Amino acid sequence: MVTPDKHLTCDLFCRVIDNYGDIGVCWRLARQLHDEHDWRVRLWVDDIAVCAQLTQNTNIAGIDVCEWHTDFPAVMPADVVIEAFACELPESYLQAMTTLEHAPVWLNLEYLCVESWGAGIHLQPSPHPRLPLTKYFFVPGILPGTAGVLKEADLLARQASIDVEAARRQYTDNIEGRWVFLFCYENPALPMLLDVWAASAEPVHCLVAAGKAHTQVSAWLGEDLSKHARRGNLDLYALPFVAQRDFDDLLWTCDLNFVRGEDSFCRALWAAKPFIWHIYPQDERAHWTKLAEFQAHYTVPTALTALSSLWNGIITPELDAVAHAWHQLDTAWPMLQAWSAASRNRLDALGNLAGNLAFFCKNR
Repeated sequence: MVTPDKHLTCDLFCRVIDNYGDIGVCWRLARQLHDEHDWRVRLWVDDIAVCAQLTQNTNIAGIDVCEWHTDFPAVMPADVVIEAFACELPESYLQAMTTLEHAPVWLNLEYLCVESWGAGIHLQPSPHPRLPLTKYFFVPGILPGTAGVLKEADLLARQASIDVEAARRQYTDNIEGRWVFLFCYENPALPMLLDVWAASAEPVHCLVAAGKAHTQVSAWLGEDLSKHARRGNLDLYALPFVAQRDFDDLLWTCDLNFVRGEDSFCRALWAAKPFIWHIYPQDERAHWTKLAEFQAHYTVPTALTALSSLWNGIITPELDAVAHAWHQLDTAWPMLQAWSAASRNRLDALGNLAGNLAFFCKNR
């Protein structure tokens, strides 16, 4: 239970499991709860260095980034406690929650759900087996009955204000052709797609994200992609690691976005540009089922699903198949742009995760 008419406090717990996905979502959520709902947030994270790289060491009054040690300090629990992605709260903190006159609102923030079952567990209570505490499942999702996904209040206005031509001229004066943003895990289809782009009749400009995409592109080139390289009709531009807020600008600059994981998938939906999702691999190929459900629920056009199947290894990639899939996609732009805009509108109808979370907590 929280007290009305006060600045709510929030303890948000996050473990950096792999890459920047978990901490990326948590930092974005902390920012939005503070900026748009005036919450005071403590973000407890077990890898301060990774967090600092993502946030570019941004200091924001009202958000405290705290290191989560094994020996957890004695602190007063906040009004709202968010356990991100089942990271499990410290035992001492749980015990402290039981000493309060009014127990905090305790949420388990789940991973993104694109499947139908998400609505069935969203907001369901889960009593603690030993303590007089109850947590609630809070399920980010893209379907009705879930919490929606994160979207800042100024996001669409910022996108409307971007000068795409000027953004592209940061890289080259010759901006004609297709512009592609490349952010992926290691991918057997990538060298083949680079071959296709290099042989394309139309120029292709590819912005290559730091990390695995850069490593694999450099291997294809046979040299490090230090800034810019040209092969045939393909121009490759190396990107530095960018702060979270600058990531959206890259998506808006390009015609087609290759994204990976969950946070960048959501940002690609908001960008309303055609995109290919490199879904995070899971045991027993569960990620293929997840991808198929998203494609079915959002009626993803065949021009995208054909390349997506090769990109995610559902179909073993071969050069001819990759070339055919790219040609199919490249000739379907008006239809793909219309689908992208409709998909964003559909997602927008769910509200946004931070707003839905704040409403739930204030009305417990």
